[in-house]
Amino acid sequence: MDVKSKVGLRLRELRLEKGLTQEKLSFESDIDKTYISEVENGKRNLSVINLEKLTGALDISLKDFFNHNHFSAITDQKSSAKKPV
Repeated sequence: MDVKSKVGLRLRELRLEKGLTQEKLSFESDIDKTYISEVENGKRNLSVINLEKLTGALDISLKDFFNHNHFSAITDQKSSAKKPV
């Protein structure tokens, strides 16, 4: 799974945990509903500014957003790439 899909999956999980529709999250974050849908479906790159708006609307820190098992494989891949052979 690519990083856009992982970010989208995490966003969807958090939104559903909070009981928000895409429309409500759109209103709370001041981001278009279509953009949120495309991010959740892994079709759109998410800017840092918009990620900050979304995490604010979801009442979660950026650290907690990325501190999830969806992103552990990315960290593991980078760590193993640095090990000498």
